[in-house]
Amino acid sequence: MPLYKSQTLKIYNSLSGEKETFTPIHEGNVGMYVCGPTVYSNVHLGNVRTFMSFDVIFRYFLHLDYKVRYVRNITDVGHIVDDVDEGEDKIAKKARLEQLEPMEVVQRYTVDFHDILNAFNFLPPSIEPTATGHIIEQIEIIKTIIDKGIGYEANGSVYFDVVKFNETNHYGRLSGRNIEDMLANTRDLDGQSDKRNPQDFALWKKAEPQHIMRWPSPWSDGFPGWHLECTAMSTKYLGNHFDIHGGGMDLKFPHHECEIAQNEACTGQTPVNYWMHANMLTLNGKKMAKSTGNNILPREILTGENSILSKAFSASVARFFMLQAHYRSILDFSDDAIVAAEKGYKRLMEAIDAAKDLVASPNSTIDIAGWKQSCYDAMNDDFNTPIMIAQLFEGVRFINLLKEGKEILTAEDLKTFTATINGFVFDVLGLEDEKVSDSTNDKLEGTVNMLIEMRKQARDNKNFAMSDQIRDQLIALGIQLKDGKEGTTFSI
Repeated sequence: MPLYKSQTLKIYNSLSGEKETFTPIHEGNVGMYVCGPTVYSNVHLGNVRTFMSFDVIFRYFLHLDYKVRYVRNITDVGHIVDDVDEGEDKIAKKARLEQLEPMEVVQRYTVDFHDILNAFNFLPPSIEPTATGHIIEQIEIIKTIIDKGIGYEANGSVYFDVVKFNETNHYGRLSGRNIEDMLANTRDLDGQSDKRNPQDFALWKKAEPQHIMRWPSPWSDGFPGWHLECTAMSTKYLGNHFDIHGGGMDLKFPHHECEIAQNEACTGQTPVNYWMHANMLTLNGKKMAKSTGNNILPREILTGENSILSKAFSASVARFFMLQAHYRSILDFSDDAIVAAEKGYKRLMEAIDAAKDLVASPNSTIDIAGWKQSCYDAMNDDFNTPIMIAQLFEGVRFINLLKEGKEILTAEDLKTFTATINGFVFDVLGLEDEKVSDSTNDKLEGTVNMLIEMRKQARDNKNFAMSDQIRDQLIALGIQLKDGKEGTTFSI
């Protein structure tokens, strides 16, 4: 019997504002769409946290024996810089600044996105479609919306008529807005816009002569609106009605609101049963921003090359830190917090390693079945990873008591216990056992420091060839040197 039949999973639905029992449209199958990155820059830590939340959700569905089709797109068209209908395309702007072809920008940052997610042990989605690969589908959706009388063409651009749509539907239901308030709080159009109403959004934009990324359409050479791509790709691969749509909290309005409107205008039905939104990540209590310097890239956590953290941290430690907070809560990243997380992570891994040596007894003094269900209860409560981690540390306590002979387990209970703790740690949370013994660490550090001193002597003797050779060979081994005012340090 599949595991999901014995577990009742509840999901917080942003559409209703309540936790609801998860019932898939097709028994045993889950269709999940998550808004992916716009690939015009290095993926930032907040993105990683959002995608990590849905990676764990994906993993848990698989753990429950569901067959999952997980679709996460790549936005390679590049939407407008300020996410409205005016301004400069993000990818085109980056291409202009770096004097590259737009698709060079796309390729560079798509590779970076995949490299980072692989480093953090993400499972790949079932399908990873691109916006540029679905221009035809987007044009067909626009045609349908125009035919339904909810889209209109103006000077080569096409807009979604929000007021017309709202006559029979509720625009703003997901974000708790109503159209009357939105219209009352926006300025009148100044006569320079092609829109009928301030709240209307672009389905297709006519490209200005300098706009690089453009495609032919019945209305003009141009490019699709930001919101349209997700409607096209989610419905193509999951159908007009599917189980879960996820993304960051910042996408709830206008992006997801507009997606709902587009779907309902085309099909006459609500597209998604459960809307899920992950909350933001802050840094030292403040919003992360490159402009203020309060920012750190995921790669900089792994290398230690930053001015915020005291040292480098492994991907699993960073992952463990993020999963100690519920995906719907704000999480503050700081040096103290990740140092504490590293201690907890090491304690967990040491206990799991020690569990391999536990010996079975004729009977049990611990209720393993009850503990096992408490782990499931935590995840069944809207994927509550912090509560589940607390239960795992209850398991760590069991291991210590069993080692000391203060508690005992039968062979069957011991098998259940180790399978459960390993399943949740490695399969569901996606952690990896990255521990290296302290003695090995000491030997490595001593060896590298000896080579650093040899390199310094070579430089002092103006033997730069030897100095460069030591540096390059260490890099080839995955050890990077960093020269600073106070000497040379290294990171793995």
